[in-house]
Amino acid sequence: MTSPAGAFRSAVSIRDDVLSGRRSACQVIEETLARVERLEPRVDAFLAVDRAGALARAAEIDAEVAAGRAHGRLLGVPLAVKDNICVRGLPTTCASRILAGYLPPFTAHAVERVLAEGGIVIGKTNCDEFGMGSSTENSAYKPTRNPYDTARVPGGSSGGSAAAVAAGMVPLSLGSDTGGSIRQPASLCGVVGFKPTYGAVSRFGLVAFASSLDQIGPIGASLLDVATLASVISGPDARDSTSLPREAPDCVASLSPGLEGVRIGVHRDYFEEIADAAVRALIERALETLREAGARIVRIDRVDLLSRCAVPAYYLVANSEASSNLARFDGFRYGPSAPAADLLGAYTATRGRLFGDEVKRRILLGTFALSSGYHDAYYLKALRVRRLFIDAFREAFRAVDFIAGATSPIPAFALGEKIEDPVTMYQCDVFTIPASLAGLPALSVPCGRTPEGLPVGLQIIGPPLADTRVLSCAFAFEQRSGLLGALAPMAEEPA
Repeated sequence: MTSPAGAFRSAVSIRDDVLSGRRSACQVIEETLARVERLEPRVDAFLAVDRAGALARAAEIDAEVAAGRAHGRLLGVPLAVKDNICVRGLPTTCASRILAGYLPPFTAHAVERVLAEGGIVIGKTNCDEFGMGSSTENSAYKPTRNPYDTARVPGGSSGGSAAAVAAGMVPLSLGSDTGGSIRQPASLCGVVGFKPTYGAVSRFGLVAFASSLDQIGPIGASLLDVATLASVISGPDARDSTSLPREAPDCVASLSPGLEGVRIGVHRDYFEEIADAAVRALIERALETLREAGARIVRIDRVDLLSRCAVPAYYLVANSEASSNLARFDGFRYGPSAPAADLLGAYTATRGRLFGDEVKRRILLGTFALSSGYHDAYYLKALRVRRLFIDAFREAFRAVDFIAGATSPIPAFALGEKIEDPVTMYQCDVFTIPASLAGLPALSVPCGRTPEGLPVGLQIIGPPLADTRVLSCAFAFEQRSGLLGALAPMAEEPA
């Protein structure tokens, strides 16, 4: 597929049209559903589409507009929701057979906020099973394809959410980010993906993978749309003990096109870590664009010295938490149960048959790291390394306002290329994991395409609670780069 000029249609423009009566919400949703129907066979972004529910909600919004009672920052805007985020009455399988048929009796806090602002959920998007993966090939149901090249992956684990936006099926989606699962697919699909500060968005209704790392965040085709959705979903929630007790910031009002005096850190010898020459060239050009916008590029080094520890530390912490969180999926409390002669046999058969290989691999690794005799050597050591990352970032942010670099060391790779080599797949998250370990706000914004036409993302990391400033820095880059609408969404013509 190719990206034509003028294809981009923002969530904000849809909202304004619906609010003013220029377009009806029913018209918007009918057009959205038709586009999903046309493109879904080529992209495979969705696991469930709620046609009846979306049209019913659109009709309610049109009635409110006619009565003069309509309001909401997302009024009439169609959105997609990653399938590990609960929406009452819609299947939430986490792309796993072990949750086949599960209908949650409640809705996630972030989705409640979306609905309260007039947003319309179109359906649930595909992902790596329980969020475990970097390519959306670990889904139990199907792999999702990159709209720029359907022979390639969209990234993961929020690959369905990113691909749905990149293909122009929806202007916005919700994903979750544990070690890069919003930012990495956003980079590979040429869209904007934002991981807020840990605790800025409630995790209530998000099926837990690694509770100290998981975070819900927005994916969209522009910074304005992403900032709008970030403002909507942020804020405290008494149902989540890790939710920060601060009111949601106005991310839109904070957007500014200038970067005068802003200090942006780049790791010393950083470019040697980027194996792909095309990615390296685009990031160098992106940094020059930031400099032209008024920023000062500053070399930093301490976080870079820890980078080789990021992947092993992350996978020890995340998998240890996963081994505990996924213990509840035993075939009795949720999902189908395999027949067996006794209780232990039922547990073993159910989990053995219905969990995918990657999930089983991570549960085993996490259980081993927590086991007697190995807990101190692996899990506690990983926690100490995590503390070093937090301290290193704190020191770095005394000298700079943001840290910038590549989101992914490589562009989208071919379907099946890395699925049999999990260690190589894990390395795809090497640049996104550090911000996750430290709980920092981080964002991927498109910064160009390789000679093969594959998108590349620039990652911008900020200090804790600097969510609005990270969004504003990326907005300034987006405005200066001239890439808005040139990368996403995609045309409907086959490649």
